[in-house]
Amino acid sequence: MKAAVFHKIGDISVDTVEDPRIEYPEDIIVKVTSTAICGSDLHIYDGFFPQLKDQVMGHEFMGIVEDAGSGVTKLKRGDRVVVPFPIACGHCYFCDHQLPVHCENSNKEHYGPQGDMTSGKGGGLFGYTDLYGAYAGGQAEYARVPFANFGPRVVPDNLTDEQALFLTDIFPTGWSAIDWAQLRGGETVAIFGAGPVGLMAQKAAWIQGAGRVIAIDPVQYRLDMAKNTNKVETINSSESDPVQAIYDLTHGRGADVCVDAVGMEADRSFLEKVKAVINVEKGTAKVLENCFKAVRRGGTVTVVGVYGSPYDNFPVHRIFDKGITIKSGQAPVHRYIDNLIELVASGKVTLNDIITHKLPLSAASNAYDIFKKKEDGCVKVVLNP
Repeated sequence: MKAAVFHKIGDISVDTVEDPRIEYPEDIIVKVTSTAICGSDLHIYDGFFPQLKDQVMGHEFMGIVEDAGSGVTKLKRGDRVVVPFPIACGHCYFCDHQLPVHCENSNKEHYGPQGDMTSGKGGGLFGYTDLYGAYAGGQAEYARVPFANFGPRVVPDNLTDEQALFLTDIFPTGWSAIDWAQLRGGETVAIFGAGPVGLMAQKAAWIQGAGRVIAIDPVQYRLDMAKNTNKVETINSSESDPVQAIYDLTHGRGADVCVDAVGMEADRSFLEKVKAVINVEKGTAKVLENCFKAVRRGGTVTVVGVYGSPYDNFPVHRIFDKGITIKSGQAPVHRYIDNLIELVASGKVTLNDIITHKLPLSAASNAYDIFKKKEDGCVKVVLNP
């Protein structure tokens, strides 16, 4: 089959690779009909997460069940499914406590309680390095999906692929960012990052009762999309200090909730890059630090942007002085997905309005390039095998 394969930093090509096969009784093989490039894929592409061997990329995908193992009871050949990006067994301690992204049984080689940079990691993820299970991803013609009785969900017939695809990751991730803040209604929510996850967090904020939603980003075309699709207020962080702008909009108090939907790959100055090298840091925590500054006293910061290393001068003094509540991590997609499918199917939210590029899988290398460089107004790329 054809698949988008990571070889080394900055090198992804579409290659012929071995077809996936049933390995365990609860496996299915999915014929992929739609897949997408996620900002998290760039963490591998740019070398922020190490990967020494070739890796089939992609954790946002959906398709048709082509084959099923003998232990699969909830799906059959021909079912059209959307696949959550975390791989979870459905019956361990963490799955039982609605924390499937911490599954004890899906990352045998590197799982553990420590959460270190290169060991003691969480549950398995599709297409996301050997550290997270070495699973082949879904930017391919076919994909093996383990634990199929727990993960994949059948897609309603009235939804197109483009309407349903982002239920794999970015909509549940944006939903998590707001759900974790436990809005009571009427709050001001400032969302740093107007990329795909930030746009989904904006949608989720309105649905969950926000009174104001403010998008912060240094790229104007992404802010224009946020304003046009989600009717939010915007701050261009390349033109003004975003923290002061948020103070100005909130009577000097700060936002009730700040969301970091950017993570470690935020834009950096030359001196910030030098500091990162000296301190052995991956990327920067600049956006997270801005969230701590911009949130009001007693407010909440949620973090769905990915971080992969410790950071020097972490502002614990500010967190303590302001009494900030912090919630962070990968989204527990399995917990939310059934409710979110209903929201999409009922027309209460539209997800496919952020798609800017639809390309064949054969164009994956070029698609990664324009997505990374933010060329041609690129916000979200969908690939069709």
